[in-house]
Amino acid sequence: MEHRSLGRSGLTVPPIVFGGNVFGWTLDKAASHRILDQLVEVGLTAIDTADMYSAWAPGNQGGESESIIGDWLAARGNRSRVTIFTKVGMKMGNGREGLSPAWIREEVDASLKRLRTDVIDLYQAHKDDPETPLEDTLGTFAELVQAGKVRAIGASNYTAPRLRQALETSARLGLPRYESLQPHYNLMERAGFEAELGPLCQEQGLGVVNYYALASGFLSGKYRSEADFGKSARGGGMAKYLTPRGKAVLGALDAVAGELSATPAQVALAWLRAKPAITAPIASATSAAQVDDLVKAAKLVLPAEAVAKLDAASA
Repeated sequence: MEHRSLGRSGLTVPPIVFGGNVFGWTLDKAASHRILDQLVEVGLTAIDTADMYSAWAPGNQGGESESIIGDWLAARGNRSRVTIFTKVGMKMGNGREGLSPAWIREEVDASLKRLRTDVIDLYQAHKDDPETPLEDTLGTFAELVQAGKVRAIGASNYTAPRLRQALETSARLGLPRYESLQPHYNLMERAGFEAELGPLCQEQGLGVVNYYALASGFLSGKYRSEADFGKSARGGGMAKYLTPRGKAVLGALDAVAGELSATPAQVALAWLRAKPAITAPIASATSAAQVDDLVKAAKLVLPAEAVAKLDAASA
């Protein structure tokens, strides 16, 4: 499967990065391990998780996703075959959060222990922490790179001004820089990324691995009326998308999918892959059939007129 370079990190990723937020939430350990086995088999070998996944689920404290991945890595002995992304900064079940040096140092060791690995390929600031000076956060990340605990660092949920400030801070102090951005971006959520963040990432040569690539499932075509909201745990959030614009986007996805013998979800992911600023969208799956869908999406190339049709419908 084709790989793309992730910024200047030295890492390469397949066309789609797998979102590990489902591990320990909608998938138990055994089901998660089956999905992970399948991902390696089909070549989707970049896995994105976070220390706080999945603290939102009843009974969880955070760390569940990392622990499931770590148990799988230990059982299979295949660490060299996968690229592991994780994150620090959002609130854990114990209420601790942020990007202070002390918390980063504590949490990276906790993540390494849960993941049962010696090194994290991409360690990401899960969200900006305006209470901690960028010099302190980036200096601590530099320590982790120097110690061999982390190969490269990235940012998630940063505004364009703060991301630029972080990059300038790294350059001024001679520190490792954020080599990637993980933003919210899809056919329904375009403005925030395309206005400033996308151009900045292209200007600075950052990789982009965007989350909510399918708008929490809306772009799969699963939710076409209020009656469909009960189909999953995420259905309650679909009302914001079920608008005239949202219906126009679904119509365009249906049309392109019909022309290419594909599914709406495959087309929505292929649209992202066609965008010059995007390295690889993040998407999840909870069944073997959905993983197969991701493989097809990873290989689907949209004609220019299809991209234009989707651009117009989602403008």
